[in-house]
Amino acid sequence: MALIKSISGIRGTIGGKPTNSLSPLDVVKFTAAYAEWLKQQNQDKKNRYSVVVGRDGRISGPYIQQLVISTLVASGIDVINLDLSTTPTVEMAVGFNNADGGIIITASHNGAEWNALKLLNGQGEFLSAADGESLLALADSEAFGFVAVDKLGTVTNDNFAMEKHIETIVQLPMVDVEAIKKKKFKVVVDCINSTGAIAVPALLKALGVKDIILLNEEVNGKFAHNPEPLPQHLNGICNEVKKLHADIGIAVDPDVDRLCFICEDGSLFGEEYTLVAVADYVLQQTKGNTVSNLSSTRALKDVTVKHGGEYFPSAVGEVNVVTKMKEVNAVIGGEGNGGVILPQLHYGRDALAGIALFLTYLAKNNKSVLQLRKTYPDYFISKNKIELSNGVNTKSIFEQLQRKYKNHPVNTEDGLKIEFDKDWVHLRTSNTEPIIRIYAESNFETTADNIARRLMADIKEYM
Repeated sequence: MALIKSISGIRGTIGGKPTNSLSPLDVVKFTAAYAEWLKQQNQDKKNRYSVVVGRDGRISGPYIQQLVISTLVASGIDVINLDLSTTPTVEMAVGFNNADGGIIITASHNGAEWNALKLLNGQGEFLSAADGESLLALADSEAFGFVAVDKLGTVTNDNFAMEKHIETIVQLPMVDVEAIKKKKFKVVVDCINSTGAIAVPALLKALGVKDIILLNEEVNGKFAHNPEPLPQHLNGICNEVKKLHADIGIAVDPDVDRLCFICEDGSLFGEEYTLVAVADYVLQQTKGNTVSNLSSTRALKDVTVKHGGEYFPSAVGEVNVVTKMKEVNAVIGGEGNGGVILPQLHYGRDALAGIALFLTYLAKNNKSVLQLRKTYPDYFISKNKIELSNGVNTKSIFEQLQRKYKNHPVNTEDGLKIEFDKDWVHLRTSNTEPIIRIYAESNFETTADNIARRLMADIKEYM
């Protein structure tokens, strides 16, 4: 059982005792604290507040949604209910409805036993670290209350938010529907039994794609495979793309903010290269800077420099990437996990926007997916993790590692990143799981794996 409170929201497993899982009591407590935080942020603005609520297709989604909505109503907050939706759609809907905040009920890439509350501010963006600390303090002290019966919030349903989201993407100047339509792409989509089954086909049809094959399309939260779009979990769609002679495969995570492409031969384009390719296209249309997190491939820097821009790294976490993007006025950014952030649309990872931009680039470039992939350098990232038991002092482990590798350049902005000539390894505790992530990159796959294994052995020794 686990309950994790971080910049990525309140995330936990379903079932178990309060404070050790995402129990109904914890859902109510943190939602009530969020309502109180929101009122404090806007107290000089008005006396009525509104929050957008949406969820992915998880089994636990409906009951948590009911708890969240009821708690907000009891707090005097008006609720705009999207029901089944995507994370980027909820983010966009905050703006569409001029709302004061939003709550997305999703544990993103985590398994079916997990769920979470992703909390948004009035700009439809994740709460900052400072705002998150304020909210957690309110929750810990239970410094919240509920309103009298004549001041209860209301609930209205918004059935058109996803349609508006898709329409806004299609109308972006950098999206060329006619070019996509002319290519007559045959597309296979792994919907992972969640709301991607609703959003991705709707987007593809709006882009003029008619030949669409859906895998795992029933929205029942019973994920057909591990929902994180990593190579070891995508054998099914890779085989289908090759067998059906499709032009491209598209895999998303359950809340549709991460994106991975499959080449026509069934090979993976690489989740790290989703952002690289989209940035390559965007930078051809709009010169400027880029941002990705410290665990992302250096291929983005290569592409950025090629187009005359400057690349900036950030700490891991969408809010950290967005903060850095605003600081350096980046025209495109995101994370190497397949997360694309286009400020022209909104400051949030958006797989739907990534699909539209990628297909446009593919259509206008007149290359196949595999041909496009071959235009980028072959860097290999070895992605690993070590599970943490209670009481492990990760700070001490990282300090010992820093001393051991003191002769190499290090970055301690987010965990510990160590550079070995042109190779690197990044170690950090996860915001979403009780684990240490170990990512290593090199020009050679075996080198990346060896670096990661060496550091994992060091960690286990210090543990």
